[in-house]
Amino acid sequence: MEDPYDRFPAGFFSRADESNDQLFYDPLRLVTHIDDRAIRAVGTLYEHLEIGAPKRKDLGGRVLDLMSSWVSHFIQPPTHLTVLGMNERELAANPFAVQRVVHDLNANPVLPFDDHSFDDAVCCVSIDYLATPIEVMRELQRVLQPGGRFVCTFSNRCFPTKAIRGWLSLNDDQRCQLVAEYFALAGGFEPAEMALCTAPGSHGDPLYAVWAATQADRDR
Repeated sequence: MEDPYDRFPAGFFSRADESNDQLFYDPLRLVTHIDDRAIRAVGTLYEHLEIGAPKRKDLGGRVLDLMSSWVSHFIQPPTHLTVLGMNERELAANPFAVQRVVHDLNANPVLPFDDHSFDDAVCCVSIDYLATPIEVMRELQRVLQPGGRFVCTFSNRCFPTKAIRGWLSLNDDQRCQLVAEYFALAGGFEPAEMALCTAPGSHGDPLYAVWAATQADRDR
């Protein structure tokens, strides 16, 4: 079977700082990593896509916030929000969270949840830190309900020593294409959609989004 990573240049998923991620993320950082306008754009997108809104009468709005922290940028919180991240104290401070899970996806990309546990999933300004994004995407399509969406949002800011080298080498449009390629290589998703969620050329942090739904007819 072809290794999907073979299509990328050597070193694409390496990082300048390959030390234990837990050490890097251990200090408490109760800050936001994008400006207020970009944060509003995240919440507006979630609301537009109805992320967390019940899809069926027998299901609540079960959402997984991947690589999360002390804040999840929903305008209205989902019925049941699970936050997964690296810093226990930051997750504990998240007021929207119902369930908190400390987990290092670069050490272990397997998500500690049952199949079809969530209606939707989100990842805000963190997709650039994944060293094995395709495995994580495959796990997401496993834990999402058929038709569930995974929404990635990101800007042009990051911790450069922890972002993969390939991400740092690309421009914003190319980064959108890269995330869309992750979905395609993982399999089990519909074709990804992409959007710039802030006004083009305006002052402040740009906010990009790439999202896709799991295929409704995939094996259950």
